Amino acid sequence: MEICGLVTQNKESVPLKSISVQVRVQDHVATVSSTLQYVNEEERPLEALFVFPLPADAAVCHFSAKIGEQEIVAEVQDKESARDQYDDAVSSGQQAFLLEESAESPDVFRLSVGCLSAGQNAAVTIIYITELAVQADHSLRFCLPAVLNPRYTPAGSGAGIVSEISSGCGAVPYTLTLSVHVSSPKPISKLESNCSLDPLVFLQSDHTQATVNLSPGHMFDKDFELFVFYQDTHQPSAIVEAGVTTAPPGSLMRDPVVMISLYPEFPEDVKKSLATRGEFVFVIDRSGSMGSMMHYGKGAKMRIESAKDTLLLLLKSLPMGCYFNIYGFGSHFESFFPQSVVYNQETMDQALKRVKEMKSDMGGTEILTPLKHIYSQRCHPDHPRQLFVFTDGEVGNTKEVLDLVKSHAHSHRCFSFGIGEGASAALITGMAREGSGHAQFITDTDRMQPKVMQSLRFALQPAVVNISVDWTLPDGLTVETLSPPINVLFQGQRTLIYAQLKGESSGGSEGTVTVKYSLKDQPVTNQLHFCLKPTEETGLSIHRLAARTLIRSLEQEKRSGAADVEGIRSRMVELSVQAGVSSVHTAFIAVNKDSRQTVKGPLQQRRVQTCDYSDFIHALAAPICGRSTINYCIPPASKFREYKQAKPKSLLGKLGQALSRNHDSKSFRHSRMMVEGCRASSARKEPQKDLLLELVSLQKASGCWDLDATLADVFGKTEDELTNQKPAQVDGSVWATLLALIWLYGCKIEQQVEWQFVAMKAASWIGSQKVGDLSQCVCAGNVLLGCQVTKETLGI
Repeated sequence: MEICGLVTQNKESVPLKSISVQVRVQDHVATVSSTLQYVNEEERPLEALFVFPLPADAAVCHFSAKIGEQEIVAEVQDKESARDQYDDAVSSGQQAFLLEESAESPDVFRLSVGCLSAGQNAAVTIIYITELAVQADHSLRFCLPAVLNPRYTPAGSGAGIVSEISSGCGAVPYTLTLSVHVSSPKPISKLESNCSLDPLVFLQSDHTQATVNLSPGHMFDKDFELFVFYQDTHQPSAIVEAGVTTAPPGSLMRDPVVMISLYPEFPEDVKKSLATRGEFVFVIDRSGSMGSMMHYGKGAKMRIESAKDTLLLLLKSLPMGCYFNIYGFGSHFESFFPQSVVYNQETMDQALKRVKEMKSDMGGTEILTPLKHIYSQRCHPDHPRQLFVFTDGEVGNTKEVLDLVKSHAHSHRCFSFGIGEGASAALITGMAREGSGHAQFITDTDRMQPKVMQSLRFALQPAVVNISVDWTLPDGLTVETLSPPINVLFQGQRTLIYAQLKGESSGGSEGTVTVKYSLKDQPVTNQLHFCLKPTEETGLSIHRLAARTLIRSLEQEKRSGAADVEGIRSRMVELSVQAGVSSVHTAFIAVNKDSRQTVKGPLQQRRVQTCDYSDFIHALAAPICGRSTINYCIPPASKFREYKQAKPKSLLGKLGQALSRNHDSKSFRHSRMMVEGCRASSARKEPQKDLLLELVSLQKASGCWDLDATLADVFGKTEDELTNQKPAQVDGSVWATLLALIWLYGCKIEQQVEWQFVAMKAASWIGSQKVGDLSQCVCAGNVLLGCQVTKETLGI
């Protein structure tokens, strides 16, 4: 696929010339300002369309265009009204700009640039606010996506084709500059990135403010990820933001808004316990694009191979007596067992045999059908269902999937994993949110295993129930919680609460929020005292994030079958317009009404290479590793509704058939990468063994190891060496398991998050055996393996 951003019909350079990004991180919130510089290099007037990704939960709050020396600031309006106004302006030769959120997925935005005269420049600025997600290492992650992939559209769904920008073809025809300013009440420990950065500069001696720039020459060939590390990240905090005095009385924008960041602390005995019950259902994407490489650096693996390694680790980490099953899905789905089975040595061996045979050979990405099947299966009493979903995360029916997960939230927890560049944040975070679980993104050179094992730790935590949030405020103040009710809490994970403060305080300057819940039948209370004085220099970021949260809640209410649908829609539009943030029912519209003369001449439409829909379908049917160049078509902005109405249903059916017969549409957008992958695979040398996975693969379901040659080979020893050094009074399996534990702690301590449950099972098994002098055995094992691990370290 030879597509890079926008191209002309002659495959010449796109009108987008540069992107300049300024990121301001304030504690847990990022405000991002992106300026896109366009130029019309053609001899005729131009209309351009740019489809691009943003974080799924971002609140777009500003949109403006500068043509020459004149700046036009857009207004938020009802979407249909904004579209009509744009169409009218373009038809009459006026310059106009339209920014709208996709109806299919909230992380996709379409920017229509209308009537650029020949040779004219336009700088478009978009500002959005987003919360930063907490990572396994306690850092906060900011991501600027480089790739927006076309979402797979199930046959007959009627969903529109979402187009893409792609940098998979090498150097993009525009430049990227990026600067970051970080400020926080807590000292900044460090900033890390997957891309090259200039040296970090601290602006204050207490390290509460710092700046950093992206190094020159960045090709924007992958997502830009920034990880912010604060000291004492897990301390709860509150930000109070003053309202706007000119806003209507009683409105969200008039009153102060508070954002509470909570980190629940579970009792120590609960944190150390390992659940022995549960039903674990693993759902693996086996569509064509899972054959893509995780990255192209040293040690790269195909996504499906990385998923198989992760399944091995998961299966070995499960507690005896639980239930489990594994599903693979693409254009169809299959399960290892007709229904979940009890976890024991026999069922684990059967599952591992089938895991080894898994391939990325199941066509497209239709996740809805397997989910419906899983939810139709009866739940096992006293074994709460834990759903693990691994996917490239690119579908056209995101909202339908999320509605399904939400409708079964009472019966399970959902842990979702987005694999590779371009995974849909809306799908991955949405499934975890609606399923009371946790979301992870695995990109670039990330190992999948650490993030998955962190989620397994969450899944093994007992479910928190009876959650309540109480506020204590001075007389005269009341509170209206804007966030949806909290239905999930995990040890060490942040929970955000937005609330509107109403009234006037009678003199008190402090408020208190108290979170109560039950954990394994134990009542737990977490409390935070916070100052009511507004924090300085926050802009209106907290208000806008609160408005975004409330709009999302109303959207869920509308989709869940609420009676007053039109009333809810009106409320969403009102909130969107008042707060100046985007929603599915509104759009940003800017028309240059002051232009001295209208643009004359036939309007040239420039999209990702336009083509006939039937040509698009034929292109999708081409082999992945052929030499075809595939160009995607996007309906022109001013003709979008006409395409939607005129597109025959049979055409969608043909599209679905083409996708199902061959590979999914995600694979085609990566065709260049896939060609490279095919070439590389033919010349690829035998990969170096992963000794950790080798050791884990030998463990029994009960937690022990056998004393044999394959285990000795992992240690770099012979079977005789292991046998000859075995203390006389110790059983062979106990000795083997003890050696495995010593090797893990002595040689693989840096990967402990991956093998922690394997080790816990092993230590528990040894503890159940009658072992004589365990300290003497540990000393003998240390001598044999060249380690210095204490008995206490092993947790036996």
